[in-house]
Amino acid sequence: MSRASIGLRNSLLALAIAGLLGACGQDKKPPEIPPAPVNVIELKPTSAPMTTELVGETAGYRDVEVRARVSGILLKRTYTEGQAVQAGQVLFEIDPEPYKAALDQAKGVLAQEQAKLAKAVADRDRIIPLFKENAVSRKDHDDAIAAYNAAIASNQSAQARVKEAELNLGYTKVTAPISGMTSKVAQSEGSLISASGESGLLTTISQFDPLYVNFSYSEQDRLTFERLVSSGKLAMKDASNWTARLRLADGRMYGETGKLNFSDNRVDPKTGTIRARAIFDNKQGELLPGQFVRVILDLGTRQDTLMVPERAIVQSQADRLVMTVNAQNEVVPRPVRLGPTIDGLVVVEEGLKAGEKVIVEGLMKARPGSKVAPSVASAAAASAVAAQ
Repeated sequence: MSRASIGLRNSLLALAIAGLLGACGQDKKPPEIPPAPVNVIELKPTSAPMTTELVGETAGYRDVEVRARVSGILLKRTYTEGQAVQAGQVLFEIDPEPYKAALDQAKGVLAQEQAKLAKAVADRDRIIPLFKENAVSRKDHDDAIAAYNAAIASNQSAQARVKEAELNLGYTKVTAPISGMTSKVAQSEGSLISASGESGLLTTISQFDPLYVNFSYSEQDRLTFERLVSSGKLAMKDASNWTARLRLADGRMYGETGKLNFSDNRVDPKTGTIRARAIFDNKQGELLPGQFVRVILDLGTRQDTLMVPERAIVQSQADRLVMTVNAQNEVVPRPVRLGPTIDGLVVVEEGLKAGEKVIVEGLMKARPGSKVAPSVASAAAASAVAAQ
């Protein structure tokens, strides 16, 4: 190969290398990222039930201590512990023999007093005609009348002692004062029972139907409720018709609806709360005293309320945020103050206005200030989000 050919080849090679280096030095623009698709809902004022959920404890409608009214040896128990009993049913028997003897003695004293009364009546009836004929002295007449009156008083006292002895004998059979469920026996057969003191306690009967649920609400809850009523944002139910529902420990809702039947008129200075009570039917015995439950009170209807699904709420340290989309399709975080949760939807007390668009799907891609492609979620989709 000639020198000219070699030089031409080297020149072409140099030009090729220079072209490649120039091409590598050119800046390439990154591909533009399209806006993230999100689902939004448009906030509209609506009516919602005014509910509040509180911790409560069940209690028997009536809890009655069964106590002995006479002393003696406990002979036997006539019922099964923990079972239902009826009012008037015999539960225990105390040795009746000492009280039978006391009754017989009282009857003997009464018979004596009745004999004395009969004699006093006869003396009075004999003296009065004689006194009218001046056949006896005034003193004899007065003594006969006094003896008659004393005999009447003694007879009445003897009758009272007989009645007392009969009562004591009847009290040897200890009966149930109310119908309900019995607790554990406090005294066993053969024990010496005293009518006074702790040894007189035999058992306790609790009436489960109906059943009370005791709970407390804060002073702030009361003030918030009154503020909503005075501002017209709450259509309050009649206080006599406030209803309550129960959420049990396993998350189930109790089948019966209760009624609020007591609210205290003072605040407990130790806890800052107000005591209240609801009453529920418990015919099946599903609830027992001492259970902890969640009490859901229905107090009325909130007017012009804004609500968002729970899934639309973002936790940011101590704040709660909702991601909204403005007119330029940009994501704008909005801090909000939330109210109660009702069927998966959370009441927004402050921070949002009617007509704003809230992101309910696609929050992971919705960065504050970024562009998004919003699409309005259908009513069915929004309900599904709320249910989730």
